[in-house]
Amino acid sequence: MECNQAIICGEIVRIGVLRYTPAGVPVIDFVVKHQSHQVEANIARQINCELPTVAMGAKAKTISEMRNGNNIKVTGFLNRKSQTNQQLVLHVDSVTQI
Repeated sequence: MECNQAIICGEIVRIGVLRYTPAGVPVIDFVVKHQSHQVEANIARQINCELPTVAMGAKAKTISEMRNGNNIKVTGFLNRKSQTNQQLVLHVDSVTQI
């Protein structure tokens, strides 16, 4: 299966330190807080969640210049945090400030 795409809008609530992989690629972890109203089974729901997110390359540098409280739209794909940690993390393909 090839379908793995996620889009979320929210507020940056935590930004890690910009670091570099052994190959010299910039990488940064951050958390996006999302709040919205959604309809599920004809019932309105209040949605509140925080999503761990990681950006690499030029996108990591873009995020490192942002601050907590910035509103953004992120498009990317989901993957586990590591081979031993099954927590899902959103990997950034694109990010725009809104």
